[in-house]
Amino acid sequence: MCKSTAKPKFTNLIEVMMHFSDNEICKEYLASMRWSNGVICPHCQNEDKIYTMKKGYKCAKCRKPFSVTKGTIFENSAIPLQKWFAAIWFITSNKKGVSSLQLSRHIGITQKSAWFMLQRIRFAIRTKSFNKPLDDIVEIDETLVGGKNKNRHASKKLKKSQGGKGKSTVFGLVERNGRLVAMRVRDRKRATVMPIIHQTVSKDVKLMTDEHKAYANLSTIYDHEMVNHGEGQYVVGACHTNTIEGFWSLLKRGIIGIYHNVSEKHLDAYVDEFEFRYNTKNISCIERFDKMLALSDSRISYKRLIN
Repeated sequence: MCKSTAKPKFTNLIEVMMHFSDNEICKEYLASMRWSNGVICPHCQNEDKIYTMKKGYKCAKCRKPFSVTKGTIFENSAIPLQKWFAAIWFITSNKKGVSSLQLSRHIGITQKSAWFMLQRIRFAIRTKSFNKPLDDIVEIDETLVGGKNKNRHASKKLKKSQGGKGKSTVFGLVERNGRLVAMRVRDRKRATVMPIIHQTVSKDVKLMTDEHKAYANLSTIYDHEMVNHGEGQYVVGACHTNTIEGFWSLLKRGIIGIYHNVSEKHLDAYVDEFEFRYNTKNISCIERFDKMLALSDSRISYKRLIN
């Protein structure tokens, strides 16, 4: 079994850094989050008999040694766990996230290292699994994410007739007073969004959408209500898409105000970051911090990340 640690009650970064004063305290806390039901060998998944060694653990089955960071986002990192924990606190407690430039200044590392840390954390968030379909009343919408046309170089400015060309489409579904699922998609067409809807929502759900033509035939399968934004309709009785549009507003303000520019290649990771914070908005900062540590059982190399 992993070592037990007293449950901290920190509420700000100063308290986080004071509590995690050295690497051993960080390792013990990570073990308690990662292996709450007992140590599991990351090599062979054995949990029956694990030896506690001076510098980690050893599996009685495969006979391989391992540390608490093996197979996690922290593996083979030269950056101390104290700084990793500070980065996780920043990204989980700030409503709009934190940029790599801000993080590099706050914890004293290079901007390149800070970017890699944040991308590893986002990758861990992305590998999460929500198997339960969305239920009850679900709002559906899509939005375009990308630079403003007025800010483009003259040679790259788009004509009005080109609409959203040059921007990325993000599709989202949200339960009223519940969970949200969002992702980058290739386009807004029916053939793209319908399989996602079928996979994400339960059969007896009530769907709320705008008048976008991709949703035109939803009423043949689901209980479907619609508002027509083109005619100035935004709320018709209980029908509206204000919840999902509120998330789009938060996402875009975060991208513009904190990150300034997000490449299409990495957009999914940023969407997942905002989705994670949205879905954990009703728990405390320390609970969100712990949840993130519990999700750290994933690893991506720098080479794979940039490719």
